[in-house]
Amino acid sequence: MAHTHFPARRLLLAAIASAAILPLTALAAYPDKPIRMVVPYPPGGATDVIGRILAARLSTALGQQVVVENKGGAGGNLGADAVAKAKPDGYTILMGAITSHATMATLEKGRLSYDLLKDLKPAMVVGYVPLVFVVNPSVPVKDFAQLVSYAKANPGKLSYASSGVGAPQRMAAELFKKQANVDILHVPYKGSGPAMTDLIAGQVMMMAETVPAVQQFIKDGKLRALAVTTPQRLSILPDVPTVQESGWKGFEVVSNFGVLVPVATPAEVVARLNSELANIVQSADVKAQMLQQGVYAATPQSPAQASARLNQEVSRWGKVIADAGIKSDN
Repeated sequence: MAHTHFPARRLLLAAIASAAILPLTALAAYPDKPIRMVVPYPPGGATDVIGRILAARLSTALGQQVVVENKGGAGGNLGADAVAKAKPDGYTILMGAITSHATMATLEKGRLSYDLLKDLKPAMVVGYVPLVFVVNPSVPVKDFAQLVSYAKANPGKLSYASSGVGAPQRMAAELFKKQANVDILHVPYKGSGPAMTDLIAGQVMMMAETVPAVQQFIKDGKLRALAVTTPQRLSILPDVPTVQESGWKGFEVVSNFGVLVPVATPAEVVARLNSELANIVQSADVKAQMLQQGVYAATPQSPAQASARLNQEVSRWGKVIADAGIKSDN
């Protein structure tokens, strides 16, 4: 009887073995079809520009087309939600504005239909856009220390623009307000464009803005740059000191960008994306291409390090938002 059942048992064991091998084979073949990269903002912004640079390089590296799909709306939340709910197989990825998503996680808590930290995980942080404090030339200050003194001497009179409630621009100004203990007036705008128009016209006095958005206005003398928000000076604004140089230790605000995937995406797929992205952002031509857009390529990190960075962003800005009493409508 034992001999009668042996072939059947052998077939059963073979079937189990092949079932165990199947997912590994599938992963080894990744990717075997086009990948959709969701950009959660309209075309033309920093996230879209970075996404298109990376998508072109990833297509070559992975041997499959990486197709950019702009899915704007709700401050980036519509696109992020679509990826969070996508099949976790590595074929739908998010080109995310990590800092903005992190602030939205607090500002829109309870209203979002996805959880940034539970539903998504980063494959890698790929780059960052630095910010710079600028003033209208009519403001009688030449450096960051003078700005602090002026704000203290004129409580409630110094107005600052922001491009959106949860934008890094707003967060940088709120951090300044908190650390310097000054009373400055927030004037919200829907986007950097209108904010910049009023700042140049003198309707508002100051702003913390991304370097690419203000670089030309600084060069033309329409705005005065006081300090950049990175730990070191920037190659694209070499004469502008850092906030830290100006005496404010630990002040650092950048807008981070990264590629994220649904949280259940297999580790092997995430590792493959991480490896290819690391190679891409380290290449000299991609660094140059990104820098032309005011984006600095990030130093490659592991998926675990990228996840730690995302958690830090949520925690840090959650505290700033709570301390400043910022709501999604103010």
